[in-house]
Amino acid sequence: MCGITGIFRGVPGSQPLKPALEQMADAIVHRGPDDSGIWEEPSVGLGLGHRRLSIVDLSPAGHQPMLSGCGRFVLAFNGEIYNHNALRRELESSGNAFTGWKGHSDTETLLCAFTVWGVEKTLEMATGMFAIALWDREEQTFTLARDRFGEKPLYYGLVAGALVFGSELKALQRAPGWRGEVEPSVLENYLRYGCVSGQESIFKDVFKLPAGCLLKFSVSDARNGVLPGVVQWWSPVGAARTALEGRNNNPEMALDNVEQALVASVGQQMAADVPLGAFLSGGVDSSLIVALMQSQSSQKIRTFSVGFDDPRYDESEHAAAVAAHLGTEHTTLRATSQMALDLVPKLPELYDEPFADSSQLPTCLISALTRQHVTVALSGDAGDELFGGYNRYVWVPRVWGKLSRMPLPMRQALGRMLKLVPSAGYDRLMYLGSKVLPSRYQIRTFGEKLYKLADVLACSSDRALYGGLASMNRHPEQLLRPDYRSGNPVEDLYPALAGFDQVEWMMLMDTLNFMVDDVLLKVDRASMASSLEVRAPFLDPAVFAAAWQLPLDMRVRNGEGKWALRQILYRHVPRELIERPKMGFAIPLDDWLRGPLREWAEDLLAESNINQVPQLDAGAVKKMWSAHVANEGHFAQQLWIVLQLLAWFRHWGLGN
Repeated sequence: MCGITGIFRGVPGSQPLKPALEQMADAIVHRGPDDSGIWEEPSVGLGLGHRRLSIVDLSPAGHQPMLSGCGRFVLAFNGEIYNHNALRRELESSGNAFTGWKGHSDTETLLCAFTVWGVEKTLEMATGMFAIALWDREEQTFTLARDRFGEKPLYYGLVAGALVFGSELKALQRAPGWRGEVEPSVLENYLRYGCVSGQESIFKDVFKLPAGCLLKFSVSDARNGVLPGVVQWWSPVGAARTALEGRNNNPEMALDNVEQALVASVGQQMAADVPLGAFLSGGVDSSLIVALMQSQSSQKIRTFSVGFDDPRYDESEHAAAVAAHLGTEHTTLRATSQMALDLVPKLPELYDEPFADSSQLPTCLISALTRQHVTVALSGDAGDELFGGYNRYVWVPRVWGKLSRMPLPMRQALGRMLKLVPSAGYDRLMYLGSKVLPSRYQIRTFGEKLYKLADVLACSSDRALYGGLASMNRHPEQLLRPDYRSGNPVEDLYPALAGFDQVEWMMLMDTLNFMVDDVLLKVDRASMASSLEVRAPFLDPAVFAAAWQLPLDMRVRNGEGKWALRQILYRHVPRELIERPKMGFAIPLDDWLRGPLREWAEDLLAESNINQVPQLDAGAVKKMWSAHVANEGHFAQQLWIVLQLLAWFRHWGLGN
């Protein structure tokens, strides 16, 4: 795991690039504290910077940027190629241009593969997470590429006429001539989702390379300040369609296929030359990953969970029980609310862009504490998106089946009726009901979810219904001044895809959007801030294909998501250790904003400070804050989005 950055001008410069590259690389030293490297091609004004977190081949043979054995390619690489040993064996057997290895790093394997197979074929054959910057000295072309699912970040853009790129915006901000003007068009979607989604970044003329895509620049492109079109080398939609053609309707064979793919993925991802462990929450996804790790290890796997002093958000006892059954070497990392609160002022720097998924706080804590023991941790991320774990996969078909038969005025009236009961009242009802209801029907923050449902009752289509449920704030335009409101309906944010069931479509939308823009970004920044590499075995192309070959009712069945994963897990862990309400990775945000974070929030919400973001409607923001403080509504998440935006503007010295 590493950090990459660089500059491509297309013409020789009067000044060497090394001083600027060193500053850009040092801005992301947390991504790679073990080594650093700079490489220049002065004739075309190209420079690459690299920070290394040594995971595989700790020797100088793994130093980057790295030159290929034939001298044609130069590579700066962030990530891990899990099947690189298999690729090496195939390269060796091919007999093409292979002259011997200097070390055993995956970087060297990639360079040889680029030489023998070319860039796109190599990417298609590689299994892993990566962001790549590759200079072809023979063809005089420069390529940026990103892994299939967007696990590793890669930003690029034009700064003072030069192409610059980096793993984080911090690196680009150190580039000569950086101005950093905010792109106002992204704010509405940021206020909706709590993250800067899609290909644009928070800054004008700076972009995120989409997952599964590459960009190829010529010297002429760089010289003339031209950004070429993005080329998609892998598509989850295409891969899902291909998998559906081979759908397995034999339940046992389908389950075995998923388990075999997961076993292989976990086995590959356990390869490391440094201490390795796993996150373990005690839920389905992480428990299955740990079970498959332990089944393939002669040593006790090290597992880590975080326990909070608020019992409503503490899953550590469940994790400890699973660990005891599996026989892992388990550590519960005790975290207090104060530890999380102390992190809040650091978030704008850590996340680079405004980011408001409040589970970022426990994710940062578990990463920092885990790094004290290991350098690599496996996680259960992406189990929900691939195997149907989110509540909306159950709710939307049920709700829309009824809503679509009701006249719109009736739906609107029902929404108003739902809000006649205070949100806290619904929570009390769920608490009483939990004494008799089966665990799968017990829903945490029940009142908040019902209020969200009330907001989407007036939706005109199932796509709009999904869009509302997938939004942290369904009405972001209400917090913006009129001239900054797009007026675009939420369903226009999602493409219609032929050939997919309603639930399958939602899972694809989450894979393309929420997973990339929120989940993976959250984990990447939180873990790399502590120089911890996190790997996600579910994000293996073979696992993805196996998931999509399952009949839909093996993913969501009888009101329960991840049915297939549960059946596989029960082969390793007793059902009673797993069956309980899904908690997620949450914090008591409502309470904190009215209590220990209130002074911090009110300082940020001063009208003079809100006016530093000219797109915001200060009156609407203040009204929402007053209602929240008075306990007259459920606005914690919407306010957290605004607060993180204001904190980010303040930290980076932006605004009027």
